[in-house]
Amino acid sequence: MPRKLTTAERLASTDKDDQLADIVDRASNWDRFLVQQAIYAFGLTRDTFSANDLRDVLPELSHGFLGAAMNGLRQGGVIEHTRQYVPSTSPATHGHPIAVWRLSVRGLLIAETRGPRQAAA
Repeated sequence: MPRKLTTAERLASTDKDDQLADIVDRASNWDRFLVQQAIYAFGLTRDTFSANDLRDVLPELSHGFLGAAMNGLRQGGVIEHTRQYVPSTSPATHGHPIAVWRLSVRGLLIAETRGPRQAAA
């Protein structure tokens, strides 16, 4: 049975969800598509990756949407959590742990059916 969250943890989780929803609402469809494509392209070229890797190659404007884009790809079954964490390199996060990701079987099948040129496009 999962541990019961404290009131402070529930409020923090709700606040985080509200912030992510706000970021998604402010981003255009083009921004979301671009960031998701970058995440997918990273998955095609690396065994594993984290937001640290992606922040180094994405424009600063997309950094706020990165977590929401990764979550969308996770929910869509395209990427999966490796159950590993690395310290965040973002100064705003003070080095807290962030997830390490990889393409899921579904993500790999998408790449296989589209071929190398179309999968990253």
